[in-house]
Amino acid sequence: MKIVVGLGNPGREYDGTRHNVGFEVLAMIAQRFDVGRPKAKFKAEVAEVSIKNQKTILLSPLTFMNLSGQSVRAALDFYKLPLNDVLVVCDDINLDVARLRFRPSGSAGGQNGLKNIIQQLGSQDFGRLRVGVGKTPANWNASDFVLGKFGADERSEIDLGISRAANAVEAWIEHGIEVAMNRFNANPAEQKKKKSETNKRVVDPPNQIRE
Repeated sequence: MKIVVGLGNPGREYDGTRHNVGFEVLAMIAQRFDVGRPKAKFKAEVAEVSIKNQKTILLSPLTFMNLSGQSVRAALDFYKLPLNDVLVVCDDINLDVARLRFRPSGSAGGQNGLKNIIQQLGSQDFGRLRVGVGKTPANWNASDFVLGKFGADERSEIDLGISRAANAVEAWIEHGIEVAMNRFNANPAEQKKKKSETNKRVVDPPNQIRE
């Protein structure tokens, strides 16, 4: 059994903001697997789904970002799961828009939801999937930036990133953190460029006469 936690802030005014990409990734997964209406439990919206033959709890805390750990703690106490069966999906202002980064553990890195989860669990040893939302522009307050919405030019890009993040969650459930890291931490733009360059290479057949 796995628990996937998507971080965000409840309320329609926060829909589509950078801070809510965790919610959006879980919504994408729920849509793919035709999950029914979520239940209210653990101060969160909770849905059960089978992914890769693994029972999975999709948990979206409704406590606001800086108290997200309350929901995660309550769910872990109820299901009696080890920390390595937990994955937290959240935004990251240190990554370019739509970049993904898995980590098996580590500090909060300035993300208040992760910070509270670490405090509530008394440990950093749980997986997290960070979704890049772009770096805070000069002269901007970081809080204002993450509570703002994506620009029109970024929306299509982050939509692709959210879809890729949903794929990444499925890979984590099926194969574990190491495989997921190797598959999804690389920059997709660089991978595409390398693939394109490889396809363009022309190897001269042996004994070809050049004019």
